[in-house]
Amino acid sequence: MKRYMKRTLLCTCGCLAALLTTACNRPKQTAARTETVKTEQVRSLMMEPVEIDRKVELPTTLNAWEEVHLAPASPGRIEAFKVEVSDVVKKGDILVQMDRTQLLQTELQLKNYETEYNRAKILYEAGSYSKQNYDQIKTQYEVAKTNVDYLRTNTILRAPFSGIVSGKYFENGEMYSGSPIANIGKAAVLSLVEIDKLKTTIAVPESYYPIIKKDMTADITSDVYPGQTFKGSVNIIYPTVNPTSRTFDVELKIDNRDQILRPGMFARAHLFVGKENALLVPDYAVLKMQGSNERYVFVVDNGQARRIVVKIGDRFNDRVEILSEQLKPGMELITEGQARLNDGVPVNVVK
Repeated sequence: MKRYMKRTLLCTCGCLAALLTTACNRPKQTAARTETVKTEQVRSLMMEPVEIDRKVELPTTLNAWEEVHLAPASPGRIEAFKVEVSDVVKKGDILVQMDRTQLLQTELQLKNYETEYNRAKILYEAGSYSKQNYDQIKTQYEVAKTNVDYLRTNTILRAPFSGIVSGKYFENGEMYSGSPIANIGKAAVLSLVEIDKLKTTIAVPESYYPIIKKDMTADITSDVYPGQTFKGSVNIIYPTVNPTSRTFDVELKIDNRDQILRPGMFARAHLFVGKENALLVPDYAVLKMQGSNERYVFVVDNGQARRIVVKIGDRFNDRVEILSEQLKPGMELITEGQARLNDGVPVNVVK
């Protein structure tokens, strides 16, 4: 039995030795996987600086060149309106006739004082009237004359400038109390605006303060009139900077002789601030990261595509200005095939 177990053990050891010898003598096989990166075919252009008119686009609201809310100096009954809303008036036209009862009474009083004054003057010059009585009657006459002039001015409301009636807040026969009107916040019976020219105030970044000058030109656009541009110019440059927003106010004067634009409209002011060199590229060369607002382009860098994040500046028809500290004139911008690229992919520029 012992002899049988010994023989079996020797046989097993021999088999293991044979297997180990075979494994050691078997040639090593290494599965080498080689990945080949595809070279993408692209087209490109050389980026060169282009001189552009630099402009700042700012949102704004248009205002009438002049606006006045007319009201008499004291409460009273409105006798008659001579105009309606949207009527065009000229400077000096009668707009509102207030009640004239007090005016007529004061005019009668003035006539009495005038008669007494003329008689006292003759007697005083003849030496038959005391200076004290003469001065008293003269003062009464001058006060009555001032009252009549005041009432005449406030009984008849005239247009202080040529314009359009923009608001009417009472009807004939109603009492004007002197209380503010809710939608304008001021006491008035009538509103008048001048719109042959308009004005608007824009908040300009403080970095442009040394550049903005009086009479500098500006373009005004409105979504109400797509494709149309209205001419404006700098009228007033305010002397202080808002410390919170870091902006300063600039008032623009806008030519509106055709009266197309209206006060209250939303508009965009394009203020020209000089000429600069910029990198302009076809708009289709700029890609957008899906799900975000990030924009980027690809340039050729030592035979590979290099991805550069950019910001978009001004637009010039089908070209856009791209901004990035990594972009330099003379770089080769990829304009076709860029949608297939990743950063570092080999590229071949097709001429």
